[in-house]
Amino acid sequence: QLPLVASGGALVEPGASLRLTCSASGSTLDPSTIGWFRQVPGKEREGVACITANGDLKQYTYAVKGRFTVSRDNAKNSLYLQMDSLKPEDSGLYYCIERVPICAGNIIFPPGGPWGQGTQVTVSS
Repeated sequence: QLPLVASGGALVEPGASLRLTCSASGSTLDPSTIGWFRQVPGKEREGVACITANGDLKQYTYAVKGRFTVSRDNAKNSLYLQMDSLKPEDSGLYYCIERVPICAGNIIFPPGGPWGQGTQVTVSS
């Protein structure tokens, strides 16, 4: 299983929008729940959003509800995270990963791996 490749991160000002993309480079998306996670220095990696294999269920951590939207296009082997009204506390290194074991309510629990390189999002004025 190859790690997914995340891209689209950038330095933006508060209130801006970004769209992250996650691709299954050289392979196809696993028919499983896929999630977005982020990590900041000194803190554990936290779940941000997740989406089931057919896209019928989407979950978000409370801090991003109403501002972030997760979607997937299985035909394009891609996953997306639309981030609107960004805040400084949204900053971090964002990862995407397949086979998320728990995607329910406010609980987005990661699998053991494999983790890709991630993409950096920095929200600052």
